[in-house]
Amino acid sequence: MQNWQNEIKRLLIILVTVAVIGALLGQLAVTLLLALVTYCAYNLFQLRRMYQWLAQGPSSNKSAPPESIGLWGDIFDGIYRLQKQERKASAYLEGIINKAQESSAALEMAVIVIDKQNNLDWWNRASEGMLGLKYPQDRNLAVTNLIRDPRFAEYFNTENYDEPLKINAPGDSSKVLEFQIALFGAHERLMIVRDVTQFHRLESMRKDFVGNVSHELGTPITVIKGYLEAIMDNIDSLDEKWRKPMKQMHQQSNRMESIVRDLLLLSSLETRTLGKQQDEIALSPLLFEIKNDTQSIFEKRAHEFIIDCPAGIVVKGARSELYSAISNLAVNAAKYTPENGVVVIKASQSKQTIDIEVIDNGIGIEAEHIPRLTERFYRVDSSRSSETGGTGLGLAIVKHILARHDGELDISSEIGQGSTFNCKLPLARLISQRAKEEEE
Repeated sequence: MQNWQNEIKRLLIILVTVAVIGALLGQLAVTLLLALVTYCAYNLFQLRRMYQWLAQGPSSNKSAPPESIGLWGDIFDGIYRLQKQERKASAYLEGIINKAQESSAALEMAVIVIDKQNNLDWWNRASEGMLGLKYPQDRNLAVTNLIRDPRFAEYFNTENYDEPLKINAPGDSSKVLEFQIALFGAHERLMIVRDVTQFHRLESMRKDFVGNVSHELGTPITVIKGYLEAIMDNIDSLDEKWRKPMKQMHQQSNRMESIVRDLLLLSSLETRTLGKQQDEIALSPLLFEIKNDTQSIFEKRAHEFIIDCPAGIVVKGARSELYSAISNLAVNAAKYTPENGVVVIKASQSKQTIDIEVIDNGIGIEAEHIPRLTERFYRVDSSRSSETGGTGLGLAIVKHILARHDGELDISSEIGQGSTFNCKLPLARLISQRAKEEEE
């Protein structure tokens, strides 16, 4: 502000001086006009000097600005200071970017930046070996053109990146890669790719081992159980001291058979995929069937079973598997609910999912156990599970069945109030919601 005031004062002094001279010479208008033209010419000259200085380019702007006085001197000095600040900030940011690139280059995982047009913008060295990217040939090319897998294209375009995607490496089917994408900035994407081939092989070996061992154990357990059942049929003929051990052996043989059966089922669920020809499942009859079967098992406990399902909801899937999953939850609810309890099996449709809930007013589960309930052989109370005959695999089976149907299991519980197990299926599995009522 002070600079402008000084410049105005300077201009007024010049005009007054020129006016006095013009008045003395009798040419006031001419001298004022010449003074204004000269002042404009001076400003145009300074403007041209500034343009030439700035037009030299960023690298040349490190030199001192043109010498000048007054307002133009302040303008040149101000621009020069801004340039120095900008160069300093630019150097700082460039250093951060270089460090980030050097750090990512040292990573074994591939790190790729994808712009808002879905084109490759930047990647580290690991990406070149893992995905065969070449710089600069592949820069600005669409990522879906370089990774030509329909599953990757679907995963990339849906923008649902909650879970990573595992597919075979482009050009090398012996390798398995895990893709994880995160959105940032102006709809840009950061993609991280890991080589999980070794983990995938170990997981396959584990599945094969569990499946093979379970299959091999099936025959001897069946033989042992057969002999024990024959003995149990004539247990009264045994000495009193042998009766209790035989009953315990028979009980444990049944439990071993259940464990092997569940392990074989889990192995089958992990290794097989749902066929294209799936069942059209009317939920209401299915839930009533589960209710009747569970009620007959726990008849002595006098539970009240309630079905709350709108007539006409039909979903696509494997009926036997969904029966197994929901029945498993219903049996657990009845098992861990005191006598004269209430078990509700409810189906409803929300904006995004079909919810099948099994609700009880039983003993409840502590919050710390809920995240691990679907782990194999995890028990909230191992002694209680043994008493109730549980294998520790039921919820793991439910989780796998729902995953095969693109769904998930949501669990909520409160000690002393009961639990809710919600099987959430995607709306894509809804075939219809018929208006006519279906008979029980």
